[in-house]
Amino acid sequence: MHCSTLNYKDALAITGRGPVVRSFPMVPGIDLAGVVTQSDHPAYRVGDRVLLNGWGVGEKHWGALAEQCRLDGDWLIPLTNELSAHDAMAIGTAGYTAMLCVMALQEAGIRPQAGPVLVTGASGGVGSFAVALLARKGYEVVASTGKQEEAEYLKALGASEVIDRKALSEPGKPLARERWAAAIDTVGSHTLANVCAGLRYGGAVAACGMAQGLDLPASVAPFILRGVRLIGVDSVMCPRDRRILAWEKLSRLVDSELLGLIARDITLDQVIETAHALMEGKLRGRVVVNIA
Repeated sequence: MHCSTLNYKDALAITGRGPVVRSFPMVPGIDLAGVVTQSDHPAYRVGDRVLLNGWGVGEKHWGALAEQCRLDGDWLIPLTNELSAHDAMAIGTAGYTAMLCVMALQEAGIRPQAGPVLVTGASGGVGSFAVALLARKGYEVVASTGKQEEAEYLKALGASEVIDRKALSEPGKPLARERWAAAIDTVGSHTLANVCAGLRYGGAVAACGMAQGLDLPASVAPFILRGVRLIGVDSVMCPRDRRILAWEKLSRLVDSELLGLIARDITLDQVIETAHALMEGKLRGRVVVNIA
């Protein structure tokens, strides 16, 4: 194994703040990039560079925060030549999920000329990549964050406007002023409800997170009066072909300059303290764990 990452889900497992782990003992770590050292799978040979995101690894199956892993070969995809193991993990599940969200909005017919796209939880890993990927696709991006000190960071990623998350996090009206053509939501709960209420006619939101909560205290009004669409995005059990497509797109859109803005590196022995810092909201962007 060359590199892994520290995600929100990993931090929940490590700190015990969420029921992520299904059985004990467990090795956390939902992402990995490395080289095959032994294989019984017909698709992979010793020396192949591979990538893994999700599939319950680090939750139901021993995960990637280790020097070696034995995994089901069906969970792996080839690591493209355009990406190093480190860069793939700087992207990780967060960037891959953000790409799935962008793809979902594009498939829903949302084009840059439709208007601004809102990203909630914008200073987190998924949010940071969502801002950057949308901007690189030509969209006008509005970033919502509770960390106003990160406004310049978000603008460097491509956000044209940064708003305070407080405007969306409290109970709101069933319908609000039409503001956004679309959104990528990483937060859930009241935030997602308010996002839906503020979408323009025919708008769409790709929902992929639950940082505020699993509930959705919303009204049907945006859906039946404005034709708004709520699209669920899952990265854990996403089919292999769609994973490969998402990573191919990422390899073309992401460069070292962007990864330098978003990602930071730690070693394996720094994982526990960094997980606590992540849960306390002290981090932004991505954390790469250099196993070697």
